[in-house]
Amino acid sequence: MSLAEASEWTLRAKCRELADELFPEGKDQKRARSVCVGCPVRSECLAEALDNQIEWGVWGGMTERERRALLRSRPDIESWHDVLVTFTDTAGAPITMFPANRIR
Repeated sequence: MSLAEASEWTLRAKCRELADELFPEGKDQKRARSVCVGCPVRSECLAEALDNQIEWGVWGGMTERERRALLRSRPDIESWHDVLVTFTDTAGAPITMFPANRIR
């Protein structure tokens, strides 16, 4: 993904004006994750966090703990962007395998 592509998706994100509210801890993560529901760039957001191993905040509807677990479970994936965008394009809808409203 080019730098231009990386910054383009952020302009369409539902959270673009809520940056400070997207990096909560504990139970406040549920509220931040609810912003991800129905976001048109959820796949790109999650891929950005996974590909760059970002360890803070809610990205693409997943907390840092959930992303770490996913990365540990799938060390074979070299490009999450390729996987998630292909899945989204093939399905014709944003990803639903990582529900934003699911709390452990």
